[in-house]
Amino acid sequence: MILNNLEVSVADLRPGQKGVIKEFGEGEIPVKLLELGCLPGNLLELVQIAPLKDPFYINVNGSHIAIRRDIASRIILEVKEDSTV
Repeated sequence: MILNNLEVSVADLRPGQKGVIKEFGEGEIPVKLLELGCLPGNLLELVQIAPLKDPFYINVNGSHIAIRRDIASRIILEVKEDSTV
């Protein structure tokens, strides 16, 4: 779900794109994800998407994390304009 030009969910990113976590959408975010640094204000990079479009492999504060598409769609980012590969 694309929210506007600069705010998108992780599920809308292309590999190599980066953004700053702004907020979380509807639904729960696993506590473990928060403990690994997936918090508002932190930089997130989409590293890779699995061949069947699930899971997503992200890098947050040096932690490499695999997350499912439904969780990725709940993490709202402000995309860095120069982050396209």
